[in-house]
Amino acid sequence: MKEIPALIRVFAYLSLLTVGGGMAAFPEMKILTVQVHHWVTFPQLVHIYSVGQMAPGPNMMMIVSIGDWVAGILGSIVVVIAFFGPTSLLTLTIGRLWKRLERWPWRKSIQEGLAPVSIGLLLAGCFTFARGAVTGLDTAAIAVGTLLILLKYKINPALLVLAAAIIGALSF
Repeated sequence: MKEIPALIRVFAYLSLLTVGGGMAAFPEMKILTVQVHHWVTFPQLVHIYSVGQMAPGPNMMMIVSIGDWVAGILGSIVVVIAFFGPTSLLTLTIGRLWKRLERWPWRKSIQEGLAPVSIGLLLAGCFTFARGAVTGLDTAAIAVGTLLILLKYKINPALLVLAAAIIGALSF
């Protein structure tokens, strides 16, 4: 029960960092959930995020697991509201304002400025996640192989996830 205010603060803050997707918030999520509050370990966070990637629906629903881990069902509910609430309200407000500012000269500049920020946040998330997921030569080979296949061929990523799971089950 005493962790509920901290869960609200952490996940409301993280929701504002998801410019470009949930991976953009991953580095800060790692700092806050692993290093500051010690709610989960880094390997646990990587596993929770990985399962969230494989599950249907928004990948950031994985935060429910953290809320449940910390404070049970109430923690799960609080985390979902704290994470999706601020971003939803902000999107609604900005969306309405954005339509009214259709001819505003700064609009294009803002859009062009946000794109690189979103890419930077996304890459920071990817590198942070990779540090926890790529733990040796075998996992590095799977990561590089997946990247090369995706760059060269048009293949359903779900098939690569399945293949990696099979390789992981047989190898580790």
